[in-house]
Formats: sequence, C-alpha cells, structure tokens
Amino acid sequence: MNGLGDALWAEARKAAASRVLRTAAVLLVAGVAVLGAALTAAVGAGSEQIAAKLGPLADATGWALLLAVVTQIVAAGALLTFGITLSWSFGREFTDGTINGLFAIPTTRPALVTAKLLVHLAWTALVGLALTVLVAGVGLAIGLGGIDAASAAGLVRLFALTALSGLLATPAAWAATLGRGPMAGVATAVGLIVVAQTAALALPRQGAWLPLAAPAFWALDLNAVTPAQLGLVPLTAVAFGALTARAWNRLQLDR
Repeated sequence: MNGLGDALWAEARKAAASRVLRTAAVLLVAGVAVLGAALTAAVGAGSEQIAAKLGPLADATGWALLLAVVTQIVAAGALLTFGITLSWSFGREFTDGTINGLFAIPTTRPALVTAKLLVHLAWTALVGLALTVLVAGVGLAIGLGGIDAASAAGLVRLFALTALSGLLATPAAWAATLGRGPMAGVATAVGLIVVAQTAALALPRQGAWLPLAAPAFWALDLNAVTPAQLGLVPLTAVAFGALTARAWNRLQLDR
C-alpha cells in the first residue's frame, strides 16, 4: 500500500503527542481501577446498598468480585472511550482543516486510514495492558491475596476485553468520516453502547451473536461464547475499516 510506512510513522507521532489520547487513557485506567476497588471493598465491608446495586455480582468474593465488577465497567467504558478517541483521530482532520493537506501528499488515502486504525489498535492494547496491571495492583492493595491461576486468567480476559473494545469502536471512524467531524463518531459510539447493553439484558443467551456484546459475555464467562461468536468481532472491525477506507477514497472537498 503506497506510503503506509510513512503514514504509520506520522500517525504514531500524532498519537504520542496527543493530549486527548493521554487524558482518555488516564481517565479510563484510573477510573476503572479506583471504582472497581471501591465497590469491591464496600461489598467486602458489608455494604448492603452497594451489594443491592451490583445484583448477582455481589455473590462473588475476592478477586472474582473485583474482576467481575471491572469487567462490567470496561464493557461500556472502554467502548465509549475508544469511540471518542477514534472519532477525534478521524474527525479532527476535517475540523482542523488538515484534510486539505492530506489530499496533496503522495500517500494514498486508504493507506492513511489503515495507519490511523493500526496506531489506534496499538494504543488500545497499551491502555489495556496499563489497565490490567493497575487492576492487579489495586487488588493486592485492598487485601485480596495473591494472584492464583483463576485470577490471572481473569486478568488476561480483562486485557483482551479492552483490546477487543478498541476493535469494536471502528464504526465510529466511519461515522466521523461521513459526518466530517468528531461528533458523528461520538454519537455512534454512544449508540453502540446502547445496542450492546440492550442485547445483554434482552437476549442473555442469543446476545453473544452480536459482536458488540460478545467480548463482555466472554470475559465474564468463557463458556457463554463460542469461538465463532467471538471471531465476529475482528470481522466487524475489518468490515467497518474497509467502509472507512472507501469513504476516504471517495471524499470530495467541495462537499
């Protein structure tokens, strides 16, 4: 693909210098870890009010409770966060007026889209790693004991859920392109969360066939999702990535 290497370098530098990405990462990682630890500690201290709000999750204890709580938070929080940052990555080119300069460089527009998506995927993986390490740290800090095999497996699934949420945010890039600004992408990210949460509540058994809900089901219960259902997640990301590349390739600046 013409100019992909140069595009990757440029997008990586943009991401490294971006206050938006840094702020989003800190808010997601710290927010999930602190909220998860606080809720777990409250249930452990016998808070009936918090236990009632957590519902069936409150029946778990120790690491199982912490991981269940943070998984629920990440299922919605990560998708929203990554939808916002991906919308910014694509939409800012229109609002800042830099899209005009991108038309003049030799790098193809599909290559630019691919570079943006790959850099964003790498960033989400780093965020997932930081989140997993911090959750493990707060679990030890609040006295949940050592990390056994089951807890380690849960932490791995938490990392995977975060990374998969980055893939599921890809429709926001397409929406930001069609809307020529970040807000269309942000609205799409919110819509994705609504659809995922509705599917999880209304279709607890069939909902795993919806790619938006499958990672959360899988992170909470390995047996609730088949490999075929989970495999729809990257396929969905590829499909919307292709739609975004096509939209960029057909862009007309006079519209």
